[in-house]
Amino acid sequence: QVQLVESGGGLMQPGGSLRLSCATSGMSSSFINYIITWFRQATGLEREWVGWLITTADTTDYPDDVKSRFIITRDRTRKTSALQMTSLKVEETGTYYCNAVHSTIRGLDFWGKGTLVTVSS
Repeated sequence: QVQLVESGGGLMQPGGSLRLSCATSGMSSSFINYIITWFRQATGLEREWVGWLITTADTTDYPDDVKSRFIITRDRTRKTSALQMTSLKVEETGTYYCNAVHSTIRGLDFWGKGTLVTVSS
């Protein structure tokens, strides 16, 4: 059974940096075949995309509001992904989720349970 487990959340002051991790296990297909996407969901709001990484191409993309401040990486050996966030803003408070979708096989779509990030002074 595929599992994704996020970690690294916590309380951070505005302007600070935080690194979240997403550990994966149980993938029958190679980790490299998955597109890793990070999402954020604030209380009462819809889940929103904060970036993705296409592992086969080492390609990343981010929405404009986090571009240059958020970086997604992955470790092929450890089958993990990380979301490095800098210059955090109060409005970026929320639960951050890791999602893995197979790039070619439909139905292989997995989510972690999230890790809470609170940006507050």
